[in-house]
Amino acid sequence: MSGPQDEPPDVFAARRRKLEALRSAGVDPFPHTFAGVEPIGSVRATHAALAVGEETESTHRVAGRIAARRGQGRMAFLDLEDRSGRIQLQARVDELGEEGMRMLLDLDLGDLIGVDGSAFRSRRGELSLRVSGYTLLAKSLRPPPEKHHGLTDVETRLRHREVDLLSSEQTRQVFIMRARMISAVRRYLDGEGFIEVETPILQPLYGGAAARPFVTHHNALDRDLYLRIASELYLKRLIVGGLERVYEIGKNFRNEGISVKHNPEFTMIEYYEAYADYMDVAARFERLMAYVARETGYDGEIDFESPWRRETLAGAIQRRTGIDIRAHRERDALAQAMRERGLAVPETDNWPQLVDELVSKHVEPTLIEPTFLFDYPVEISPLAKRHRSEPGMVERFEAFIAGMEVANAFSELNDPDDQRARFLEQRALAAGGDEEAQPYDEAYVQALEYGMPPTGGIGFGIDRMAMILTGKSSIREVVLFPAMRD
Repeated sequence: MSGPQDEPPDVFAARRRKLEALRSAGVDPFPHTFAGVEPIGSVRATHAALAVGEETESTHRVAGRIAARRGQGRMAFLDLEDRSGRIQLQARVDELGEEGMRMLLDLDLGDLIGVDGSAFRSRRGELSLRVSGYTLLAKSLRPPPEKHHGLTDVETRLRHREVDLLSSEQTRQVFIMRARMISAVRRYLDGEGFIEVETPILQPLYGGAAARPFVTHHNALDRDLYLRIASELYLKRLIVGGLERVYEIGKNFRNEGISVKHNPEFTMIEYYEAYADYMDVAARFERLMAYVARETGYDGEIDFESPWRRETLAGAIQRRTGIDIRAHRERDALAQAMRERGLAVPETDNWPQLVDELVSKHVEPTLIEPTFLFDYPVEISPLAKRHRSEPGMVERFEAFIAGMEVANAFSELNDPDDQRARFLEQRALAAGGDEEAQPYDEAYVQALEYGMPPTGGIGFGIDRMAMILTGKSSIREVVLFPAMRD
């Protein structure tokens, strides 16, 4: 049996011997329930004003993991820890009896127990419970990590997140912050009249992003299906159906490399709003992010309050590289301009991919404060509405924070004829070797033929936003169980 720690075999064996001794004594080491538990944090809040040395008749039932133990014999102190905090327990032989005291002191660090006791403030000022009874709730066969150092090996922390959470309050706070962020997003959108929906994760045809999919096989239908790379096309079909404001929070899957910003399974939110364009979406996204920062208690260096910085995509590239992509609309011309400035040119990249190379390598890392890049070339935006005043461009923006792209948004393309033509252009790119080109989705085009109102939509990454709010530099630190190599 392998585990996250290299504890000596005799430690594991000693704990297992204790387990068997408990069973032999008629003690169930894994009971079914322990009702009526209060969070330790609530007990501490109730008695926050208790004076040093003051005792009460207030009784409480708490449960958690034994985190420390001091003393032996007729009186001992234990620290009990749950998600909400830690509290000191005072165990006395005159309360528990000789056998009860012996069994309590024979328990190990990491064992889970339930405790009944009365609150008092010790002479050292520590809020405590005087134990009147206890129940073993789960015997820990592996010792917890040493608290002061925790798990120092990154691979172990990520493969055994449960042990990382046990040993690190900081890790617990990261995922509590992530949960609060998602709750805040829901509250905001629900309050603005959006409804939360669910669309298929297993799809007969993937779409809505430039990415390679995971393929699986459905035995009963005897057909291949795809794990979705985005929920966009289904959500816009709901706009056609009259739902007008919809959002979905869920997993997407992209069969791509792993990096500090990429995990093949990740969490996205997409929301769509009828009768809005991309400028309306940008303004709402500013308000949403400022709301989330306030609601989660974010106190970092990023200022989420509006107005955010604004640039055009072409202008941002030209300012940082000297290349005007609007003047080099052919692949070879753009590649030559890049070479003349000493920039790397991946030889197999087509024109859209070279533009993406310029953005990701030379623009994105410079965008630390919240920034919108507006107006993208039509060639790299097959689902966005053509720009109302800039030929060859679409009404699209991407949002960047802390040197990362965090969101992608459009005035949504609702002309079915234009959408069909864009899909055909994507099919040509796929035939030329672009593995991330959009597949042709006739069912989606037919949905547009029923009529979709002017619509603005956005998708943004929950994981990357969690990185920013928690100050983490790797996506693996904000995903509970990230993808790992063997």
